[in-house]
Parts: sequence; structure tokens; C-alpha cells
Amino acid sequence: MSKNILVYFLLWILLLVLVDVNCQLTPFKPSGLFRHTTTLIDNELYILGGSLTSNYTLVKGFFYLDISVPFNTQELSWQDRSSTINKIPLHDGATSVKGGANNDTLFLYGGLTNDPKMALIYTFDPLHSVWNSQEIVGINNTIRRQSLTGVIDYNGKFYLWGGVTSNNIIVNEMLILNTINLSWRKGSLVNAPTARYHFGATLLPNNKIIYIGGGDDITSKFNNETLSIGDTALSLREVYIYDTINDNWDTKNTTGEIPSNRYGFSTILGLDGQRIIIYGGAFNDSGYGDYRDSSLYVLDLTNFNWYIPKITGKIFPNSGGKIFPNPRAFHKANVISRYMVITFGVGYDRKAESDILLLDISNNEEYVWTTSFDPSPSPSSSSQTSNNSSDNSKMVGAIVGSLLSGIFLSVGSFFLYKWNKNKQNQNHITRTVLIPHSYSNC
Repeated sequence: MSKNILVYFLLWILLLVLVDVNCQLTPFKPSGLFRHTTTLIDNELYILGGSLTSNYTLVKGFFYLDISVPFNTQELSWQDRSSTINKIPLHDGATSVKGGANNDTLFLYGGLTNDPKMALIYTFDPLHSVWNSQEIVGINNTIRRQSLTGVIDYNGKFYLWGGVTSNNIIVNEMLILNTINLSWRKGSLVNAPTARYHFGATLLPNNKIIYIGGGDDITSKFNNETLSIGDTALSLREVYIYDTINDNWDTKNTTGEIPSNRYGFSTILGLDGQRIIIYGGAFNDSGYGDYRDSSLYVLDLTNFNWYIPKITGKIFPNSGGKIFPNPRAFHKANVISRYMVITFGVGYDRKAESDILLLDISNNEEYVWTTSFDPSPSPSSSSQTSNNSSDNSKMVGAIVGSLLSGIFLSVGSFFLYKWNKNKQNQNHITRTVLIPHSYSNC
């Protein structure tokens, strides 16, 4: 009996190893998404929620990309964490940030959902892979909103302005969530911009938040192929500054090559802290020019002048010879290392382009589209080295996995053979004993 237990145990271990190796050799590939959230915590870029670009249905998805190692956008190694989000109803249009007492917690706010039981605030602890809903003290008249961009300051305060309520009402309310003591308060609306949604929002080095563009007509129709929305997007001729310290608003008029009216675009702060970079978005039908070449703009914060930066880059594989990627809307963008990292969205062909776009923004005189991510801070690192490192890591992993699989398969086969051989011998001995005994009873 003890030998049989040992054999079964070894076979069970073999099965677990084979399943684990197979999972490692078959990478997780997420569906096409938009209106999702992205949150960078340590070396992991988490992506949560959203809708499918294929049919606009809400999707259950939670996964991350390890950005501590080099990678190529054509061979992404996503890590699936969907099994941890059973507490989170299907949703899209939410907003998320990294905050909390130790600045290591994902905070999720709002979103569009069909589940009335969905909490207003959820938190995720990456260390223990635990989601929890949160009860926030303070004001008690908070209403769920979606299609807004939340911004967290350097003191752990989460600023939530604008957006659309569950009753399809566009608002310009400013809610402020203290992610450290979990309390609400409201910010001033004196001289605030008009109510809007799908705007751009970015924290500046001086603890001010800049708000750009957006839309104010919930009935506007969006064409997911041309990225046009009629004439309902708001102008970028003015930008709005909220001072988080003094709780007041200011308006700045812009000059230069002002982008066409748009919403659903992304905004990031340049590496020097003196410029805002915007990308993509859904735009008004009239007067937009060559949208592909003008989907990326820069706002100089020293004089509030817009300009189109010089952009070079590599030709994307399988994209029909295009150098620049197709514009996207309802995507997300993060600054990681020296890159503007753009994730998912609508408006691009997933068969031709990657779900991730990388724009090297380390040189303000020339931005570079690239397919290679290098986590090292030095711009002089070779992209070819990045490619080779990523490919070599995957090759080594595959070889090691195959070797382990072969070793455990051989060991398992050997023990299975020995077990079968012993069983045959046992059966032979049993027959030798029983047959004479049966005869003796005749």
C-alpha cells in the first residue's frame, strides 16, 4: 500500500509540473480593450476592466506587465490576475491610482456597471493579492461617476473632478479622497471649467492639476473606425489649472498649433516637468487636417504654446509599411522610464499593431516610436540589446521548461514502469497461492 501511495504522489507531482510548464510556454493574451484603467505599482503595470473593442461588452479582466525587464511590444508577456477579482463587478470607464499610507495600494473609483451592488471605492493589495471594498467617511452624498480622469497628488489625495453620473448627467463636481485616512471632502468650483467628461488631466510638479479638452454632450455618436464624433468635443484653446494647495481654479489661453477639439485622448507630463504630451482621442469632424500625423501634440508649460514635435521611429511589423501607428481613442498612457507607454484603446488593427505603443520621450528635440522597452534609465542603451535580452530570456525559459518536463516525464515513466512490474509480480504470486487452495476445497 505504501508503494502505491508513493507512486500516486509522484504522478500527481508530475502532473502539476507539466501543467505549470505548459502554462508558462502558452502565454496569456488579453482581449482588445478600451475604457480600462492602468496603474503602475513598483515594476508592474496593472490593467483592469474595460469593454471589448469587438462588441463593446464589459469584460472581466485583470492582468499586468512586468516592466522591470526589457521587452518587445510584438512579444508581450502578460501575467493574468483575473482570478483575484471575483469581488469586482464588470465595469468600464472607472479611474484608478496608486496611493495609501505606504503608497503601494491600487485605488479604484467609480465606473459604468450593470451591478447596483458595486462599491464606489475598491482597493487592491498587490503583496497579498487581495481586493476589498472601502467605506469612506466624510460627505455622504457621493454619486457614482464614470468617464473621468482621477489624479493623485504627492500627499496621497485623490482628486476626482467631472465625469458622468449613472443618470447620464455630466457634472463638474470636485471630490477629494484622502487615500491615507479614507475620508472625503469637496473642492472649490469657483472659476471651474464647465461640466465635461473624457478630458485629459495631469499633475504638475507644483502640485497643480491641468485639465484639457473633453466632451459635454452625452448623446454624441462615436465612429470607432474614423474616431470622429460630429462636433461635440470641446476646444483645447483654453486649459484649466486647479491648485491643490490653495483650492482654486485658473484658466490659461493657449497659442501655437492648437490641436483640434477632442476627447478620449491621453495626457502625460514630460520628463523635464515643463511640457504636457497628448496623444490620440476622438475628434470633431470639421477642420482636423491629417489626423494621423497630428495625433500627438506638446503643450509647453512655460508659455502655454502648442506644437507638433519632431517624431521618428521604426516601421511597425505587419502594418503595411507605415512608420507611425494609427491614432487611438479611449486608451491609457503612463510614463515609465523614458517612455510614454500607451495601452489598448480603439482605432487600430490588432493584427498589424501591438496593444502597447512605446514613444521614447527622453529627447525633447525628437521623440521616437519604438518596439523595444529598456528599463534602464540610460538613453544610450541599445534597443538591439533590449530585443536580444528579451528573446534570450524567453528562449532560456522555454529550454528550462522543456528540460524539466522531460526529466519529470522520464522519472514518472520509470516509477510507473516499476509500479506496474511489481503489480504483475504480486498478481502472479497471488494466483500461485490461491489456485492450489481452491483445488484443495474440491
